[in-house]
Amino acid sequence: MTIPGSINPPPRLLMGPGPINADPRVLRAMSAQLVGQYDPWMTDTMNEVMDLYRQVFVTDNLHTMVVDGTSRAGIEASLVSLLEPGDRVLVPIFGRFGHLLAEICRRAGADVHTIETEWGRVFTEEALEAAISDVSPKVVAIVHGDTSTTVAQPLEGLGDLCEKHGALLYTDCTATLGGNEFRVDEWGIDVATAGLQKCLGGPSGSAPVTFSERAAAVIEGRKSIEEGIRDEGDPVSAHPIRSNYLDMAQIFDYWSERRLNHHTEATTMLFGARECARILLQEGLAESWTRHQLHGRAMLDGTSALGLEPFGELAYKMTNVVGVKIPDGVNGDAVRGAMLEDFGIEIGTSFGPLHGKIWRIGTMGYNARTDAVLQTLASLEAVLRRAGHRAPAGAGVDAAYEVYGASA
Repeated sequence: MTIPGSINPPPRLLMGPGPINADPRVLRAMSAQLVGQYDPWMTDTMNEVMDLYRQVFVTDNLHTMVVDGTSRAGIEASLVSLLEPGDRVLVPIFGRFGHLLAEICRRAGADVHTIETEWGRVFTEEALEAAISDVSPKVVAIVHGDTSTTVAQPLEGLGDLCEKHGALLYTDCTATLGGNEFRVDEWGIDVATAGLQKCLGGPSGSAPVTFSERAAAVIEGRKSIEEGIRDEGDPVSAHPIRSNYLDMAQIFDYWSERRLNHHTEATTMLFGARECARILLQEGLAESWTRHQLHGRAMLDGTSALGLEPFGELAYKMTNVVGVKIPDGVNGDAVRGAMLEDFGIEIGTSFGPLHGKIWRIGTMGYNARTDAVLQTLASLEAVLRRAGHRAPAGAGVDAAYEVYGASA
């Protein structure tokens, strides 16, 4: 039997749409020793995580915590816990991840209604209100920033529209939380879910989530405590939430003073999630939003100076990822391969109708910094020139320097 060597990944600068390089402080936090799940120190740490993410989400929601799993676990836990079979859901789709929300809702047995717009564009408030009025959904499920298209849907006012029509507003902010302005309470968002691997500067594997009182009441109304851990008088439903592991009603109790023994908390990921939030709040939310905007602008101007045409409505561009069209006659996958092999830098392509047509270049989390942007632009220029695409020497780096100089 052959035993492989120890883990020793190659050095990479991850400048795609995520994941990104984790902040070294997060990795150090995740190397801490384990403690028991009901150790008072551990439960105090869980309470700290709840308080930290209330600040990150800009909310007073009691039910704010992390779900053990990738960002998709947070999405599915929220939707499967909110939706009963036959419930109407409206999903506005403007990229790959809107299709994901619709898929998860269908699997939960919901009656799913969708509206779509061209990838690279967003919905007007009028279009959203017309669809909500027509469908009368229990839940409106929408992505904030869709990395597949690099644009972000404006959310101000949508919460009011949903409340007016009696709907709950669910938002996937995986790609935007920490790097783009996002305000749960002020914008009337009932449920928001995210992940660590983008603007929060951590690894994938923990999903911060938050629920308004209205949303939590719906979920609590579906509570059914499983046999073997239920106490006398605990609710038991003939039609429980369709997932056991992702049953938010029981997860709420696990994170409450009751400490229901639903699962064993992923201790190492909890440490990482705590450090991600601590670092972000130490910097300041507004400061982080500004930092992402600065480096995103430097990357946009730098790629434009290299003769690459931006993709999507720039007025709605996410601060933390730039989409650019692959030039005619250039093999997009070959360029990405050369970036990785020759310079150790990863950039992304996209999905569906945009696969092979655009590159997506991220500036987020720990990688939203000057040296990462300049290295990426200089390397991209070198690879493009070898691929036959000509641009003025040093143009990308010079354009980025102009952005940085103007902000000084």
